[in-house]
Amino acid sequence: MHYFVTGATGFIGKRLVKKLLARKGATVHFLLRPGSEGKVPDLLSFWGVSKQRAIPVMGDLTSRKLGVAPDVIKSLKGQIDAVYHLAAVYDLGADEDSQVQVNIEGTRNLVEFAKAVDAGHVHHVSSIAAAGLYEGVFREDMFDEAENLDHPYFMTKHESEKIVRTECKLPWTVYRPALVVGDSATGEMDKIDGPYYFFKLIQRMRQLLPPWMPTVGLEGGRINIVPVDFVVNALDHISHSKHELKGQCFHLVDPVGYRVGDVLDIFAKAAHAPKMNLFVNAALMGFIPKSVKKGLMALAPVRRVYNAVMKDLGLPEDMFTFINYPTRFDCRQTAAALKGSGIECPKLNDYAWRLWDYWERNLDPDLFIDRSLKGSVGGKVVLVTGGSSGIGLAAAIKFAEAGAITIICARGEDKLAEAVAEIKAKAGKEAQVHSYSVDISDEAGCAAFVKTLEEVHGGVDFLINNAGRSIRRAIENSYDRFHDFERTMQLNYFGCLRITMGLLPGMVAKRKGHVVNISSIGVLTNAPRFSAYVASKAALDAWTRCASSEFADQGISFTTINMPLVRTPMIAPTKIYNNVPTLSPEEAADMIAEACVYKPVRIATRLGIFGQVLHATVPRVAQIVMNTSFRMFPDSDAAKGDKAKGEKPKLSAEAMALQQMMRGIHF
Repeated sequence: MHYFVTGATGFIGKRLVKKLLARKGATVHFLLRPGSEGKVPDLLSFWGVSKQRAIPVMGDLTSRKLGVAPDVIKSLKGQIDAVYHLAAVYDLGADEDSQVQVNIEGTRNLVEFAKAVDAGHVHHVSSIAAAGLYEGVFREDMFDEAENLDHPYFMTKHESEKIVRTECKLPWTVYRPALVVGDSATGEMDKIDGPYYFFKLIQRMRQLLPPWMPTVGLEGGRINIVPVDFVVNALDHISHSKHELKGQCFHLVDPVGYRVGDVLDIFAKAAHAPKMNLFVNAALMGFIPKSVKKGLMALAPVRRVYNAVMKDLGLPEDMFTFINYPTRFDCRQTAAALKGSGIECPKLNDYAWRLWDYWERNLDPDLFIDRSLKGSVGGKVVLVTGGSSGIGLAAAIKFAEAGAITIICARGEDKLAEAVAEIKAKAGKEAQVHSYSVDISDEAGCAAFVKTLEEVHGGVDFLINNAGRSIRRAIENSYDRFHDFERTMQLNYFGCLRITMGLLPGMVAKRKGHVVNISSIGVLTNAPRFSAYVASKAALDAWTRCASSEFADQGISFTTINMPLVRTPMIAPTKIYNNVPTLSPEEAADMIAEACVYKPVRIATRLGIFGQVLHATVPRVAQIVMNTSFRMFPDSDAAKGDKAKGEKPKLSAEAMALQQMMRGIHF
């Protein structure tokens, strides 16, 4: 048998050709576009044959007679037993012109070519999309009954099938596969399509929620899914069977079919994501008049939010057109043709986990994004305030190791010199590290520093507002120490603002920049004894939220890190912390690196989030909890104003248990 195949390099076509070549004495001629010759060796290897049995024919689907040279057509005349037409645009996001050119005109050119070579039979692989959005059951003998063909994909698949039915004078057979997914045995797939569009949403749910938590799913119409191996096996078997083929149509579909909500739930289970226990019917959206929807989408804020959400989840704009898919497909002729062959569509429950596993290992868009710190900051200018010790120094080392042009600033020149030496010792002598002595609580010094940064380094790409001052003292011991609040606010709030606002104009001009503000878990938990410190950090948090909204459309992003307690020189004077579990500066630096790579709005520990939720939902209970901890842990002698060194504070058993349980919180 001699075959001619279009779309032989595609997902279905490549597998069908392998199936055809497995037949004794079979030879396959396949259409290949000029410039794609490099694909041939890999194709031959996949098929396991030589060029004598798999012969490329140069041409173009969008040209008359497929653009095949006249002498080649002459050599093929009377030699081709069957033509398989699989080449088509299957992308929902493709523009209408390209779909018309390939799906409609390409099919017309194929029919013309098949006639020119006097092929024995034309096997046209159409799609269930040819039925449009038909209300009810669409049978294999139905065609003209198709309705709601407004979408370019529906329209072009219907029109291409119509060309075969009306213009092809050779014997023809039409096959309408359902939505084709990966191989049921291996999960292999070559692109994101159909239900795969929802995989990212399911993955996010798994990352955020425990698997036992009930969630709300989206219910809709029926969606018919078939694995590629079933389509190929059925197509190969039927096209070679003794069943009546001339002028017939076969639905290569799952005879069961599933509701959209069921499909999402099956894949959620395969992903070990939360089970969808309650479904909202997407048909409810149909009650909103189209004029109202159109009016809402005309509003710039609504359109921006919609586009941002769809882009973040990887969903095409037209996806919701198919949520309420109303059509079911009868497949009696296909079932009769496959009877006794052992070929049947497997149940989605049995192979969904393979599809998910293959997607997560090979197709997840995040796999193709450089999520390394080097990929984010390499060659970029990064400024770390308070970079001579503690968290700042640990972060600066990471940035220098990642190839960033690392700038650190602090007040002490000696400590800065030591820090630069340490950074270069760990990141390498070739690391670009610069240090500046500046007190960011001083307005004039800050302005001069910002000017230097712009002139010498062209501004910064990443700003890490790390410099800060912490004071642990109860309010009752601060009545005569108002300056504690003033100096804390001067550095932690006004100092950060001076640097940030000084550098923002340069970021706006370049339309890029990221600011990381090191806040505190105390802002979320309202930690007692830290009123001065928490208030200054809370002010910075509030300013950051406002700035994030103002600069969201100018390429500038902000991340607030509600940092847990970290073992740094800043907490050294408080001896009671010697018994409290804390993060190391290196662990804190990892959080800063995460902020620069992923650019989230906020990074906080679960304990911090729990404290915030507690204060929001049951504030009286939260106050009792924090007051109890406040009374358990006394002020230091220094905080009380007693400079004499007393004995090491003795903690009760309850205090010891609480400090272990409340890891990382400020007491």
